[in-house]
Amino acid sequence: MQKYQKAHPKRKNQRKDNQQQILKQVPSCYSELLPRIDAIKQMRLKIGITQKKLATMTGVSTSMINQIESGRSQPSYETAKRIFDSLASLEGKSSSHTAGDFCSKDIVKLKPTNTLHDAIKLMHQLSISQIPVFSDQDVVGMVSEDGIVKHLADVGEAELKNAKLADTMESVPPIVDYNTPANVLVPLIRYSKCILVSKKSKIIGIITASDTLKMME
Repeated sequence: MQKYQKAHPKRKNQRKDNQQQILKQVPSCYSELLPRIDAIKQMRLKIGITQKKLATMTGVSTSMINQIESGRSQPSYETAKRIFDSLASLEGKSSSHTAGDFCSKDIVKLKPTNTLHDAIKLMHQLSISQIPVFSDQDVVGMVSEDGIVKHLADVGEAELKNAKLADTMESVPPIVDYNTPANVLVPLIRYSKCILVSKKSKIIGIITASDTLKMME
């Protein structure tokens, strides 16, 4: 029978210390997803700027931008993030459409006192998968098909249908201004079921994944 050597406590602690040192060197935002590096050239050409201008904006050399775009150099996470942030900023300024152009003005709403049964019934009637929850004029949460399925696994169908939204709703979805550039919304919708649109501090519209497809027409 093969024998396994027991790890020495001192060596085990040393490995743990090394792991902690490595983690300290990783930026806290490293979990933030970035587009593929090979998308940089495509984004730059779409906006219509030179490698020199992008280099100036991001604080790197023009030759470095050239090497990154050609695949001869792999940028650090911090450099890649600066490049994509600069491109996104320029793309936003060049966008001719805003969130207000694509949002649906007829917002289906529910109250915290409504039940999940009310939400399910409304979703089926209107063929929608998420509904914001409002208390008077203020949005306080959201109910979605995914959220309902998760609750169903925990408490069962009979109890679930009678549950109040105040006790089961999800957190408030992202809220953007009416004049937010439309192309900023695409990455945002990836991480949320919907986006609410406000104008003068009042919610006036809602954007779902299907609405973002209109931007590609």
